[in-house]
Amino acid sequence: MPLPRFDVVITTDRSMMSNYHRKEFLGFGTTGPVFVELPFGLSERFHTYLFAPKVKTDKWGRPLEAPYGMRKIEAKLLDAGINAAVIDPDHVHKYLKDAKLLMLSHHDYFGLNPPSSTWGVIVGKEPMNAMLFRRFMERLAPRIWEAKSSNGLRVVVGGPAAWQWLYYPELVERWGVDTIFDGEGEKLVVDLVKRALEGKPLPRYVYVGVGEAPDVDEISTIRYPSINGLVEIGRGCPRGCAFCSVTLRAMRWYPLEKIERELKVNADAGVVDGILHSDEVPLYGSTSVEPNPEKLIALHKLAKKYYRKVGWSHSTLVAVYHGEKKMGKLFTKLSEIIIDDNQEWWGAQIGLETGSIRLARRIMPGKAAPYKIEQWHEIVVEAAAVMHEVRLIPAITLIVGLPDEQPDDVVETIELVERLRPYRSLIVPLFYVPMSHVKSEKTGWLDKVNLYPEHIDLLKVVARHSIYWAKDIVNKFYFKGPQYALVRLLVNYFINYVEKKLDKIQEDVERYKEELRMARASSRREVLTFAS
Repeated sequence: MPLPRFDVVITTDRSMMSNYHRKEFLGFGTTGPVFVELPFGLSERFHTYLFAPKVKTDKWGRPLEAPYGMRKIEAKLLDAGINAAVIDPDHVHKYLKDAKLLMLSHHDYFGLNPPSSTWGVIVGKEPMNAMLFRRFMERLAPRIWEAKSSNGLRVVVGGPAAWQWLYYPELVERWGVDTIFDGEGEKLVVDLVKRALEGKPLPRYVYVGVGEAPDVDEISTIRYPSINGLVEIGRGCPRGCAFCSVTLRAMRWYPLEKIERELKVNADAGVVDGILHSDEVPLYGSTSVEPNPEKLIALHKLAKKYYRKVGWSHSTLVAVYHGEKKMGKLFTKLSEIIIDDNQEWWGAQIGLETGSIRLARRIMPGKAAPYKIEQWHEIVVEAAAVMHEVRLIPAITLIVGLPDEQPDDVVETIELVERLRPYRSLIVPLFYVPMSHVKSEKTGWLDKVNLYPEHIDLLKVVARHSIYWAKDIVNKFYFKGPQYALVRLLVNYFINYVEKKLDKIQEDVERYKEELRMARASSRREVLTFAS
């Protein structure tokens, strides 16, 4: 039976084209290296099965679920009358001889984003996502060049990590990339694709500025199911954190009828557990930094109409604190909608970033709004207590090694993390790693100029917290039930392996802390000598 012909083929590597055993957070495992040591070459197969299992496809190699961002671009092109399809990475090579355009997307092409760069720098190994993408492109490259020669194939790369290609011009050339498309695509992508299909010259780099961001009515509704039922409810963030590009985009909320159409697309295809996605879900329908209870409750009643289980992509600690303490126990009310016979908990990614009030005042004063950032510790601890009570399990991120971070700042963060020990959560440290360090030939341990011994103590506290709660979360919540017996066994093996590995390197850690103390003392002496 002949393959269908698609003018535009959209794809990515296996680290993105997976439903992660229907546990979205498990996908974070692809940001780490393959470091579990198993005999007979099983280490890589273990990691790939555990963190990025293959998705099902139809007979043409089209995935039954695909990454949401790719579904959005696919829908925009289809709405414009362009013959486009998302294709699984194991099948994409079959379509290049007829395609006119290959489009690639990724959250982290080369492992430069946190937490990939964190693992890469600490362990000194290539992150799994970067490894899988590199291998995918090396296998595909001969087919790409053959198709360029025979039928004028063009290649466009985009997605949240499009900027990373600017650091790898040699791979742009090696893999035949024609255009790097950086930013929200809805306003400009159709014109770009039409130019490619007509054989017209393409720009080398397209940057979509704030003024070119699409309005809600310009954003297409997905035609086919998204991985793990993820559905976008809005874009943009009002917090204004200095380290985040999302805050540059204006807030735009989808009306409930638009959200319902996408919920129905997934539910009709049998994807009946899903994730509500925005940069801060509790602000749905709001025009400020305070939740809109009426619209938020209506959103969740709608979502539970189609999904058995509902999770969030992102929240903030202050939204939890303010919603529960100052808005009539809003999070308790939400939990009463979400938690039922089909669902025992829900999850979200939340940024704590730092426990230093001095640094928080400088880089993220809006993180505590409508409160003063000086109340940050109170907000964090009280929000953690609320989440524990309503069974909202957060993956909390910390940024370690921020510019101008001093030992006292790190100690403040340690003290705050220790106050979170009674509350169910995973804490994920993300190193602030300059591009020059990520791209350097030096791998090994972290740059000693930017780290203090206190940073090592912070990592130890975080590791103890996360390992303790990971066992509870995996066995009582995340992989509960006989259908997850094998995955639960493997995840527990992985957690125990990491715990034992940390115990074994304790002596190395203490030696490294001493090296850091000596380096810092030497640096101080040099400063004093220069000053004198």
